This record gives sequence, structure tokens and C-alpha cells, in this order.
Amino acid sequence: MTKQNVVLDPKSGINVTLAMAMSKSSSILTMAAQKPPAAPSGCITISRKKRVSNIEINGEERINSWLDSMKASSPTHIKATPLADRDPGSFIVRHPSALDKFEQIIEASMGKKIVMFLDYDGTLSPIVDDPDRAFMSEDMRKTVKKLAKCFPTAIVTGRCRDKVYDFVRLAELYYAGSHGMDIKGPAKGSKHKKGSSVLFQPASEYLPMIDEVFKLLVEKTKSTSGAQVENNKFCVSVHFRRVDEKIWCELAEQVKSVLKEYPKLRLTQGRKVLEIRPTIKWDKGKALEFLLESLGFANSTDVFPVYIGDDRTDEDAFKVLRDRGQGFGILVSKFPKETSASYSLQEPSEVMDFLQRLVQWKRLHRQSGV
Repeated sequence: MTKQNVVLDPKSGINVTLAMAMSKSSSILTMAAQKPPAAPSGCITISRKKRVSNIEINGEERINSWLDSMKASSPTHIKATPLADRDPGSFIVRHPSALDKFEQIIEASMGKKIVMFLDYDGTLSPIVDDPDRAFMSEDMRKTVKKLAKCFPTAIVTGRCRDKVYDFVRLAELYYAGSHGMDIKGPAKGSKHKKGSSVLFQPASEYLPMIDEVFKLLVEKTKSTSGAQVENNKFCVSVHFRRVDEKIWCELAEQVKSVLKEYPKLRLTQGRKVLEIRPTIKWDKGKALEFLLESLGFANSTDVFPVYIGDDRTDEDAFKVLRDRGQGFGILVSKFPKETSASYSLQEPSEVMDFLQRLVQWKRLHRQSGV
């Protein structure tokens, strides 16, 4: 039986609302309006000059570049040898298990305020063929709920904020959807309040364009079996998890034909997904910085951010932590990758183990009064 396309659209959320933005964010957005910023490393920029990774090339070469990038984002093209079975002088030594080095992480955090940042797909939930069924387990939900009672906790994801909230259903968390372009959370302790919550949407002006591109991509990709187009409010995701690799070229061509008319949008990639986003200088790393400032930790030397994620888009946050010299990034992967993270975990079950150990340590820490 031929698989039909599935169109995913978020539930209606709060309409174009922009909360008080931090001064640093405001200056970034002002500069973005004056001059389009260079695309972050690793993304594919679609412009009228037809540039890919800052190299002018023609149509066929560009599609080949897209295909290479699509393959690179697919775990099936990574040599399938688990980290534990690899040469001890390679990835696992440079990025040791966060479980094995738990005491080392705790020692580094002593005297500081831990703030937790978590990706969703592949971190709190397993990667599944149907992205609309990426449910987290009840045990994971209970663990995250306990975590949020111990530390300020945010979920930072490429998904639509409303959809991830439906998956998680924990009101005590901060949610940064659409790669940080749609942030909402409890106002308690936040410098950026909008009524009873904090809300920040730096790409609101792009909403009509995103909706337009979403509809065009739905129509353009409907002939590609297994393709799924998801409207994540401030970005559009084209999933190719269920698309036969033999027709990836066809899908790349379809996406290209739509995006060539939208120079204000750029293409980035995650695990078997093409993601279309505004060209503003905003990503998961900027979302992490915004949330830290919102919580009053912008210039604090007493904060210890921990970011856990599995995707290429999480690298922006890992780099921020490395540049700040505060906290650690933890990559979730069974296979070696180029990463700015300091530690690694292999799968969501290990993430849950790590979070549970953090909760247990915090409770003992409180009881001891140290």
C-alpha cells in the first residue's frame, strides 16, 4: 500500500504577541532588520544568488549538496558501531558518559545555581517514524516534573511550542518552541513578564510568510510518498523519515522550487528533517541566553546551565555554553558526531537516569543543609 502524505498543523496558540525583549535581543533583531545576517555554520542558505555554504554553484550541484547534507543527518548513514564498542581513544574519551562522570559534573556545579535545558525529540522521547506520535513515557514525565521542582527547567525544541506542551503537559516548565522563536513559561522569577507568564516571539513578522510556505510545501510534496510537512508556527519542517532514499533528490528539488522565491527564509537540517526558518539571528543558543537573562542570570558567575540534546540544531546551545565557560552540553547519541558538547548519553533512557540522579543529589543536598 502506498503511504500518503501527512500534514501536521499546530493548534491555534497566542496570536502574534511580543513580550518585553531583553536589550541584547532587541539589538540583535534591529541589526537583523538592517542587514541579513550570515547563516549559522552548517545551514544551507537559499538566496537569489544561489549560494550553498557560501559557494556559488548551479542547480544540479546544489541538489547534490542537499542530498549529502540529508544523508549526513540520517543515522542510517553513520557507521553503526555503538560508542561503547569503539576505540577508547576516540569519541567516548573526548565526550565521556555524563553518567560515568556524574560526580565530576556535580563537583563543577558546587556553589552555583543549576538551570536545565532539554531538547524533546530524541532526548525526552524516542525518535519515531510519525513525528505526531513522539510521546514521552510516563516515567520520563514524572522525572521531568521532579526535576522542575529542583531546578529551573526549559524544553528547547524545533517543534511548535503548543504541540510540545501537549506532549509534556507540565505547566511548571519553560517552553521554547520553533528553535527558540516562541518562548513561554511561568512568570515567577522572570524579568520578562506578559500577564501571568513570560512570552517572547522575535519572529512574529514572519508568521504570514511561514503559513504561505507551509501551504505551498504541502501542495508541492503531496506526490512524494511518505513526506510529512509540519507547521511549527515560526518554522516549517519537512520530514523524510518515511521517504525512500531513492526519491530524496525529488523531495529536495520540490523544497528548492518553493524556497527560491523566499530569500528571507533559510534551510537547516536535523535528524531526517529539512527545516525552513526565518533568516533572523536566532537559534537555540540565543533562546538559552534569553532564558538565562529572563531568570536573572545574564551576567551571573553563579549559574550552571546544563543543556541536553541530540540534534544538529542543539549545537548552537552547546557552543554558547562552551563560549561562556559555564555549565556543560550533553549530546544524546549512540554514534560519534562532531559536537561542542562536553559529555554524552546514548539514548532517552540514559537521559532519564541522569535526570533522576540529579534529583536525588538535590534532595540529599537539601537535607544535609550544605
